[in-house]
Amino acid sequence: MIVSTDSIALAQALFTPVDAGEVALDAHARVLVLGARDAQGWRGRAGPHWRCEQGFKPAHAALHAAGLCVDVDAGAGPFDAALVFVPRQRERARALLARAVDAVGEGGAILAVQANDQGARAAQADFEALLGQAGHASRRKCRVLWATRELARIDATLLARWRALAQPTTILDGRYWSCPGLFAWDRVDPGSALLAAQLPATLAGEVADLGAGYGFLACAIVQHCPQVRGIDLYEAEALAREPAQRNLAAAIASSGRSPAASFAWHDACEALPRRYDAIVSNPPFHDGRADQPGLGRAFIATAAAALHPTGQLWLVANRHLPYEALLGQCFGQVREVVQRDGYKVLHASGVRT
Repeated sequence: MIVSTDSIALAQALFTPVDAGEVALDAHARVLVLGARDAQGWRGRAGPHWRCEQGFKPAHAALHAAGLCVDVDAGAGPFDAALVFVPRQRERARALLARAVDAVGEGGAILAVQANDQGARAAQADFEALLGQAGHASRRKCRVLWATRELARIDATLLARWRALAQPTTILDGRYWSCPGLFAWDRVDPGSALLAAQLPATLAGEVADLGAGYGFLACAIVQHCPQVRGIDLYEAEALAREPAQRNLAAAIASSGRSPAASFAWHDACEALPRRYDAIVSNPPFHDGRADQPGLGRAFIATAAAALHPTGQLWLVANRHLPYEALLGQCFGQVREVVQRDGYKVLHASGVRT
């Protein structure tokens, strides 16, 4: 995970009402931290009863490395306060606001922060719609919002609707399960669709999908590659587990075969626990706002290390991303299979040892 000065700016903005005396956080308060991707700028403020809730594996690891208590699910509470690092995806942001309201006891403080260019105006509108009257301030090109949890002011209809955004739901007329917070959560990503269309029916053996999301590519493999004996999904976002497992189970049932299948909550920038005959991937190429081709390069390095000598990698990427040089270092044969609509599908084989 790439950590930038944006993290420090968000933290400094978030604690503006605390430093100004608008919000009191007792040293021994039970505080729930939602959506934090690292602890830069606020680790020293955390008390002994602070709990972080984070399901994105690299961020979870960063918070743990900072010595904080972090879980995928921090429990029901009640907490005395909640701090929300608001994500850009609006549905996920609303789910986190609902989580904060549910977790904080009556009279507790809820604070939220978002960068101005990541949707802060919309975040303020949502915050005020859910919680009623709220304070707000701007600092370091970020907006911080705060309010006291008062049941009489909470919009119960919105709360119920936004609470549901944390749960799996069907998309595309019921063809797949997905969940807000995942990449391309409510659609088929065009890069993934292009890659799926290029995968040969002769793909065989044990296969892994790196950055599997809700499982679109894995399902395509189960449906169209009858010689695949097993498929393992690796995904860093814990929200993907349930929808991916549901989608994969449905694909296996409709295929009439019984390939082995598993889902691992795993950062694909890290080594895999076993080797494969083939790996497919639509790797991320950004972290927050920053364009980070290093993420895709890390996926390629992971794949090369996890393939058998005769294994093959099938990869889709935005056309401008410079992956070919690394692929050439890791594999003996590299070819561009197709280029269309701003994407390219690359095939690599002959792992270099």
